[in-house]
Amino acid sequence: MVTEHGLSDRKMKILHAVIKNYLETGEPVGSRTISKYTDLNLSSATIRNEMADLEELGYILQPHTSAGRIPSDKGYRLYVDMLMEEKEQELSEMQEQMLDKADKMEQLLKQAARVLASNTNYATMVSTPMNNSNKIKFIQLSMVDEEQVIAVIVLGGNVIKNKIIDVEEPLSNENLLKLNMLLNTTLNGMSIEEINLGLIARLKEQAGIHSSVISNVLDAVADAIQVEEDMQIYTSGATNIFKYPELSDNQSAQEIINAFEEKQQLTELVTQTLAKEDNTGIQVYIGDETPVQTMKDCSVVTATYELGDGMKGTIGIIGPKRMDYEHVLKSMKRLQNELDQMFHKKE
Repeated sequence: MVTEHGLSDRKMKILHAVIKNYLETGEPVGSRTISKYTDLNLSSATIRNEMADLEELGYILQPHTSAGRIPSDKGYRLYVDMLMEEKEQELSEMQEQMLDKADKMEQLLKQAARVLASNTNYATMVSTPMNNSNKIKFIQLSMVDEEQVIAVIVLGGNVIKNKIIDVEEPLSNENLLKLNMLLNTTLNGMSIEEINLGLIARLKEQAGIHSSVISNVLDAVADAIQVEEDMQIYTSGATNIFKYPELSDNQSAQEIINAFEEKQQLTELVTQTLAKEDNTGIQVYIGDETPVQTMKDCSVVTATYELGDGMKGTIGIIGPKRMDYEHVLKSMKRLQNELDQMFHKKE
């Protein structure tokens, strides 16, 4: 029987056995090992022929002159895709560990990163949720004194930003009320991309001598929507990298550790993940698929969790290409569901 991936059922079982054995041992896998590892009841010669076919198809490769084979990126990809098609099992051991500190998001996300690292033995990261909708919900201007007003800007996801604005002309309570009405009537529900020059010109004209306040408010809105500066990424388990010989040479390990310490590359990874509007599931990057340059020898698994109303964050696991994908995907899906359930609440 040929599977939907174009491989016979026998080849799929042998490929699965090669990958599972290599994940466990980190050593090239030979036909004799596979003959003991599977329930196919095939001779070593038959398994060798099937493995030769799998190698020709690019699913496994021979790293040295030995008879053993290891999975290729293509082989890992097929294995991961099949795992992700399977029904996720309900697991709950992480829930109790997370609920203790669910009252504070920072503590919760730090705890989530630690638990995930402990649970998988890989390096992990969890980003704070960011506003991905860029929609203005409400703007409130209030007097501080005769020379300053404070602009309170509420964005999608109830993200709140404050900015002190200098005023060139004194504002009466009546004029302040008119500016509030003007701003909210015009800008409510709009994204920064929809605020064009024509709209700005009309707002300034209607604001009259207080047009500079409009300019400063729009600058504050633009600043509020630049979410990257406010993004926090909590990491854990970076030193787990040293547990895997293929990643623990000085240069590779140091580059990965630096990426976790400086976090700039992790920020770029999160930004790319959140930029995909249809990405609400789990993504697996293997080898050269990885968007982070210093992690080309790794596999990177990311997932998006949602708070609703445009608020999204990212979970990430970084490990060797021979990571235990089945366990990682289960752990990732579990954490994703936990965060979704905790945060996705109606106001």
